[in-house]
Amino acid sequence: MKKILFVCLGNICRSAAAEEVFRTMAAREGRSREFEADSAGMIDYHEGELPDARMRSHAARRGYRLTHRSRPVRPEDFARFDLVVAMDGQNERGLLRLAPDDGARRKVVRMASYLTRHGDPEIPDPYYGGDEGFEHVLNLLEDACEGLLASFGQE
Repeated sequence: MKKILFVCLGNICRSAAAEEVFRTMAAREGRSREFEADSAGMIDYHEGELPDARMRSHAARRGYRLTHRSRPVRPEDFARFDLVVAMDGQNERGLLRLAPDDGARRKVVRMASYLTRHGDPEIPDPYYGGDEGFEHVLNLLEDACEGLLASFGQE
């Protein structure tokens, strides 16, 4: 089983959505038992909260139900997960600083590296924008999650 942790700043928009988009795509392909997906944030400001209501609303229109409760990245996450997926460069740099050793640092990848139809260098934070930002992020996450799922091949 591959264990994947999706990470953004507060774990209330991008990473929580990525977790559910990936989980849903794996289930649609009959591959749920191959993966464990979770998400976390670089900060603990929103710990225990549901994802942002706007993200939940936009995701629900696409058939995703976001129920994850925000939590911060923990040191033990680097041992527990096979892949730690950062939404942007700031998150990536923070994760690399938190990683306890070179093995843990090798697990850190950027979500945008799995994009196949979009050329964005990162998954932007939609928090301070409008509806179009949430839709754009979901478009990017659907693309990147497809690429990530495909990168594992079929077991």
